[in-house]
Amino acid sequence: MLQVTFIRENKEKVIKGLLKKQFAEAENAVNKVLEVDEKRRSSQVERDQVLSESNAKAKQIGSLMREGKKEEAELVKQETAQLKAKSKELSELVDVYEKELEQALYQIPNIPHESVPEGKSAEDNEIIYQKGNIPNIIEGALPHWELIKNLDIIDFELGNKVTGAGFPFYKGKGAKLQRALVNFFLDEADKAGYYEVQPPILINEDSGYGTGQLPDKEGQMYKLENHDYFLIPTAEVPITNMFRGEILTQEQLPVKRVGFTPCFRREAGSWGAHVRGLNRLHQFDKVEIVQIQHPEKSYEALEEMSQHVEMLLEKLELPYRKLRLCGGDLSFNASLCYDMEVYSAAQQKWLEVSSVSNFENYQANRLKLRFKDENKKTQLLHTLNGSALALPRILAAILENNQTADGEVKLPAVLHSYCGFDKI
Repeated sequence: MLQVTFIRENKEKVIKGLLKKQFAEAENAVNKVLEVDEKRRSSQVERDQVLSESNAKAKQIGSLMREGKKEEAELVKQETAQLKAKSKELSELVDVYEKELEQALYQIPNIPHESVPEGKSAEDNEIIYQKGNIPNIIEGALPHWELIKNLDIIDFELGNKVTGAGFPFYKGKGAKLQRALVNFFLDEADKAGYYEVQPPILINEDSGYGTGQLPDKEGQMYKLENHDYFLIPTAEVPITNMFRGEILTQEQLPVKRVGFTPCFRREAGSWGAHVRGLNRLHQFDKVEIVQIQHPEKSYEALEEMSQHVEMLLEKLELPYRKLRLCGGDLSFNASLCYDMEVYSAAQQKWLEVSSVSNFENYQANRLKLRFKDENKKTQLLHTLNGSALALPRILAAILENNQTADGEVKLPAVLHSYCGFDKI
């Protein structure tokens, strides 16, 4: 969440940024935060004054007792008792205002970086560049949802029988290809200096609030009945929360972590041809890279992370393009986000396969994730994350772009040793 001191000192800048993000309630939300903050600070000042007066009278009681002025001392004791009661009342009021302030701050998204373009939706995203050649596929090329049936490698009907729509079975070479992609992504992350962890796929509410899934995305997550646990929407959540409440040294920076997990998303309201097959699932596998960075180096790290994703796509021989998301398409938590899209030839469309985001100190403020600078002053860190990569649409593009006239699929050379075969 945004820091209240930053909002107080940069009110117009914050409102302007929130409007760029298409946050219609920007002015009202900011004014509410400032109003509650003023009440909180006034109550704190009054409480501190009462405490100071109470402490002074406590000393006065001792002096009066030593002087034998018991009656006067008793009167001062009564005054002290009243001041302590007033102090307690004010402390409780401060607690109320602090909770109210926190809830108000939770409702305000992060403000976008100055380089984020104006725009209301995905149609307004900026295409930075496109690399790789669009493949000339065979006449009558099939979309992946037909290919997978012919090759018998992914079974949506079986998944629907066992669980429900959006929970496919991967079978035979389909399962092996999934595992090969995961191992390839993890190996490349290891080469890039990311330390691998295998996190839990359940999180508690504190973790959800820490990285901003709560209260903004509660409707998109699966919650366990009778438990305050949620299935993770991405490995970013447990990995970043590893450092919740920590104060790191500058020598520990940057923190670079990678993790492979299944991801679970309700995707409520999704329907239509654009979500057929592997295009959108309720459960899918993803390798996630996370960095915790010094504030002065986070945008350099963002470029490094996006280049890492591009390298993976190039090694998979997939045509791709890099987009800078506009204000209206930027996530609740992000300051700047790059999307990577691959071209899926049989569908003749671009499919998002990675988002690489810098949250600046927005998550760190929620997480109380800090470091001590060269002056030993405690400062908030910056957090970043990116898909490297999400598997379903990568798999869809590989299948569609590399199909042959005899119904087979040739695999990218980089995967041959991982799979143990070069075609399906």
